[in-house]
Amino acid sequence: MDMESGISRDLVEKQSWRTILTLAYQSLGVVYGDLSTSPLYVYQTAFAGDIAHSESNDEIFGALSFIFWTLTLIPLLKYAFIVLRADDDGEGGTFALYSLLCRHAKMNSLPSYQLADENLWAHMKSITPPTSSTFGARLKSSLEKNRVLQRFLLVLALLGACMVIGDGILSPAISVFSAVSGVEFATWKDHHQYVELPLACFILMALFALQHYGTHRKTQRRGWISLGGIILCMTGSEAMFADLGHFSQLSIKIAFTSFVYPSLILAYMGQAAYLSQHHSIQNDFRIGFYVSVPEKFRWPVLVIAILAAVVGSQAIITGTFSIIKQCSALGCFPRVKIIHTSSEMHGQIYIPEVNWILMLLCLAVTIGFRDTKQMGNAAGLAVISGMLVTTCLMSLVMVLCWHQNGFLAICFVLVFGTVEALYFSASVIKFLEGAWVPVAFSVISMIVMCVWRYGTLKTYEFDVENKVSVDWLLSLGPSLGIVRVRGIGLVQTELVSGIPAIFSHFVTNLPAFHQVLVFVCVKSVPIPHVKQEQRFLVGRIGPRKHRIYRCIVRYGYRDAEKDDLQFENDLVCSLAEYIRSGKDSTRDESEQLSVVGTPWQLHEEGRGYLGTEEASELREIQCESITINPRKRVVPESQDIELQELMEAREAGIAYIFGHSYAKAKRGSSLVKTMAINFCYRFLRRNCRGPREILSVPHASTLEVGMLYQL
Repeated sequence: MDMESGISRDLVEKQSWRTILTLAYQSLGVVYGDLSTSPLYVYQTAFAGDIAHSESNDEIFGALSFIFWTLTLIPLLKYAFIVLRADDDGEGGTFALYSLLCRHAKMNSLPSYQLADENLWAHMKSITPPTSSTFGARLKSSLEKNRVLQRFLLVLALLGACMVIGDGILSPAISVFSAVSGVEFATWKDHHQYVELPLACFILMALFALQHYGTHRKTQRRGWISLGGIILCMTGSEAMFADLGHFSQLSIKIAFTSFVYPSLILAYMGQAAYLSQHHSIQNDFRIGFYVSVPEKFRWPVLVIAILAAVVGSQAIITGTFSIIKQCSALGCFPRVKIIHTSSEMHGQIYIPEVNWILMLLCLAVTIGFRDTKQMGNAAGLAVISGMLVTTCLMSLVMVLCWHQNGFLAICFVLVFGTVEALYFSASVIKFLEGAWVPVAFSVISMIVMCVWRYGTLKTYEFDVENKVSVDWLLSLGPSLGIVRVRGIGLVQTELVSGIPAIFSHFVTNLPAFHQVLVFVCVKSVPIPHVKQEQRFLVGRIGPRKHRIYRCIVRYGYRDAEKDDLQFENDLVCSLAEYIRSGKDSTRDESEQLSVVGTPWQLHEEGRGYLGTEEASELREIQCESITINPRKRVVPESQDIELQELMEAREAGIAYIFGHSYAKAKRGSSLVKTMAINFCYRFLRRNCRGPREILSVPHASTLEVGMLYQL
């Protein structure tokens, strides 16, 4: 699936206008669902009932002016024409910017990083270092040497991710609640207050249950405060960048500039025109989207608005899933089960645990507030905070990746950052009126992410400090009388070199392991996608006769990890191809790992790529031809025997050996470290998915080895 998504990006420049227009049409529901539903609640959140007794229309037209220029500056100029260009091999979002900066500034945020990983992005946009005398070169040097700046950049990216998660909770609540508020005008006028909340809760529960399927300055201080509601006119702008990988820059620009932007402007102008004529007619006048809809059209508009709110909410929920997946891939979030709901769009994923947590939090916000204004205050702060993070990261991308003058980056921050800072200040003063919610969500999310990353790094450091040498493993045979049993043993480890302590603990207590032993490290790298032919790093540990190998499996932060059967087939085929290639064994295991491709990956040159089913069938045939009939290829006798033994072991079965570590802080550790490791990290480890569940390995094929890790 990752290969096919990469192909679609490679062919984007060759797409016909028909294809581009089709993508532009499809983006209307996926990308702009949240942005297009904002007219339901912007005026109502900005003014509430404040203009009902006003004799002047200054506030209304001032708000319209702010909305017009906000939509023009932020979604149109900033995102559609500038930020969209900062794609990471066709992918967008906060972590796309962060991964770009990591590669260009050579910042290593992953403990299992290898020099061989740098070859993975050689095919991507060329990375040329800035001239040594430029501001970019000095900034690059500072980032490479200063660990504090690197951590600050990571925290900034995580903060943006936390705000997106908060938006995933708040946007569905305010969108759906605002949509069902039309019940008051469409029907049940005398009992609408008893219908709106249950209906909104029902729609939200149904939405999450089915998710696994996708001022004018005359107004002075009061006008400044109303900016906190006007923020919501640009909610969903981040989705333009975050969903870039599903479409293309051109299709998103066409859809926004030709349809979404003018439609939004007309919608807000229409509401402003209606409010200017009717807001002072009656004392009980209520501001909202539905009051400007003719009475005979309110029922169908209500239905359409609810459907639009559901679509927009589904898009932001899926975006939240993507952000969490990326955080998990970078070791900043507990492991979760990720289900890909579409075989065509790699970004359409579903995370069961997160889905139900989001549903409970969304219902809590809806029931707790029961008010569009407070929900809007909360959503506004989440939206503008995420935009400020994007602005900061974007300025660094302009200097480090685009090699632009530092003055241009400063201008970018001043122009867009000033506008966003103004909105941010208007949101912060509403902290006690609902804006505290995204702050609370962000604090909790940041604690979870920071504790998990800290514990993960400490666990990896323990593995590195306690790993054993290859010589130690090879010398165990005579002393312990180790027995080799039939089959293939896959030892899961986070290490990219050496023998993990968990295996030494296992083999000294049970002196037996399989006739073919493979130390498997499944790791993520800071790029969106890894091509199939570059996925496996394979090498031999010790002499050929011992049949011990190391296999490092590399995934990008947007790649779909394979299920157990496909993973086994890919791994065995890669081992067979490595054996057939005749790579020499060396005692220095850091030098013997080789990138191994298998012959089923690509079709004949010039005939294009294989479809999923066709590639699967060809993989089986050619993998069998490698392992079962090695004599069809010209190989030495030693390789022939090794291939035959690999096939015999495969037929005997594959067993997975997982480590099950119990983390505990060392004696004498500080109180903060003890609390973080013994309570927070241990709680997260106990309640998150383990490696076996992530790879969907059958229970009967697994063996877990427990060991105490004193961190």
